[in-house]
Order: sequence, then C-alpha cells, then structure tokens
Amino acid sequence: VQLQASGGGLVQPGGSLRLSCTASGFTLDHYGMGWFRQAPGKEREFVAAIQWRGSNIDYADSVKGRFTLSRDNAKNTVYLQMNSLKPEDTAVYYCAASRVFSLSTTTTSYDYWGQGTLVTVSS
Repeated sequence: VQLQASGGGLVQPGGSLRLSCTASGFTLDHYGMGWFRQAPGKEREFVAAIQWRGSNIDYADSVKGRFTLSRDNAKNTVYLQMNSLKPEDTAVYYCAASRVFSLSTTTTSYDYWGQGTLVTVSS
C-alpha cells in the first residue's frame, strides 16, 4: 500500500499548481481521501477531503474558493488544484487515505500517508 504525491514546486503569489496523489496496492475509490499540509514550525493541518465512495467534499476555510479536490478513479489518483496561491500556502502537502466512511478532517482518521510534496509560494 503506497501513496505517491507529486506536483509541488516554487510558484509566485497568484500562481497555480496541481498536486497529484497516486495509489498503488489499493483502490482509491474504496477510501476517503484527504490533503493536509504542514508549514515549518506548525502542526499538520487539514486542507481538503473527499468522502469514501461519495461526492461530498470539504475544504478548510483558508482555501475555499481557491483549491479544488478531484478524483480520477480510472487513474487511481486524486488531485488538488491550487489557484490564487498565497505565501501562507507554503508548506509540505500530504495526501492520505482513510477507511472511515464519513468525511474526515482530522489526521487521526487517516490510515495511509504519502511522503509529501513541497509547495513554496514566493516572489
């Protein structure tokens, strides 16, 4: 069971990035999926999540209207489209998979974690 996150990089404020998270060893559609981020010196925080076998999606208030989570079951991949990026979005972004049926925004509800991908928003 493995999650591989990619797509991070350096972007100027106002720019966009798309993060990808591809699963191997299990089917993403059978899990709730979440994105979290951790900035230096801060705790890991919730960004976005999609419910197991559902269409319910939730976002942190800080990213609503700017970030979009989507899932491509055929590619066993979830995406996080990030637009209008701000310096405060700088962090390592992690994808995670949860066997909990209900949509979850807490790290303890997630069973598998990717390795993280660094997003730096700076001019």
